[in-house]
Amino acid sequence: MNVEVVVAHHECATLRVGDVFLKIDADQARTGIEVEAMTLAPIPTPEILWRKPPVLALAALPGKALGRLGEPSTASTSAWFAAGTAVRMLHDAPPPPRPGRSPGEFASRLEAECEWLLANGVLPADLVTRNRQIAEAALRPWTPVFTHGDLQVSHVFVDGDEITGVIDWTEAARGDALFDLATLTLGHREHLGDVVAGYGTDVDLDVIRAWWSLRSLLGIRWLVEHGFDPAAPGCEIDVLKAGM
Repeated sequence: MNVEVVVAHHECATLRVGDVFLKIDADQARTGIEVEAMTLAPIPTPEILWRKPPVLALAALPGKALGRLGEPSTASTSAWFAAGTAVRMLHDAPPPPRPGRSPGEFASRLEAECEWLLANGVLPADLVTRNRQIAEAALRPWTPVFTHGDLQVSHVFVDGDEITGVIDWTEAARGDALFDLATLTLGHREHLGDVVAGYGTDVDLDVIRAWWSLRSLLGIRWLVEHGFDPAAPGCEIDVLKAGM
């Protein structure tokens, strides 16, 4: 039986062995958040097989990821619509006890990350400045809902047009609904309309775009320090350039 490394960096790793995902994380607080969130979420999540710190074993989900950042999605319009519907179900559920970051906390992080990007010459000043201006539209009061917190397109699994489950709940908390929608469609703006249609209510598209810029600006240093490439085609730096 093969062992597949799904993702690995300095903080944790996920392996696939047959039909089982093994999540290895020295920070058991994160694992506790994930287990609680999957228990509370009203949408499909992986079955928890066992937990023996620092390992959490989950049953693999049927189907495949809705897409990957930096790659065109092969999923159907109906699958993206279904993803929007699932996110709305999550946001309509009673929020979990864990508080998420406030607008003020995001603003402080944004300032620090922009300073780092400029001080280290990672990005041109005009690119940082323009996207910081765009990002500020996200820093407004919001009504907290049950958010996944890291709803990357690769964390949503589909089989045909059906959502079979959502993985990686370690960032689940009370937060901004539009942050989840923006994270899901980051780098896949062509599917934003499908997701919003499935979500089934009016959303502020300018705030979605603001979260695209904000999330990308916040993520670049972490990606670089953990061995990932935010400059890969279609990834965070391309998202920032598209916002110019």
